[in-house]
Amino acid sequence: MEVADNLPGVVPVRDSKNPDGPALIFAAGAWATFIASLKTG
Repeated sequence: MEVADNLPGVVPVRDSKNPDGPALIFAAGAWATFIASLKTG
């Protein structure tokens, strides 16, 4: 999985094994909530 961090307000995520494939685009706040929930279990 690759996550881009250079776009204000959004976080694109894609499969690193398929770099020409589609990316999922998440709102930055939603991504932050997702990461926080991973860290807390």
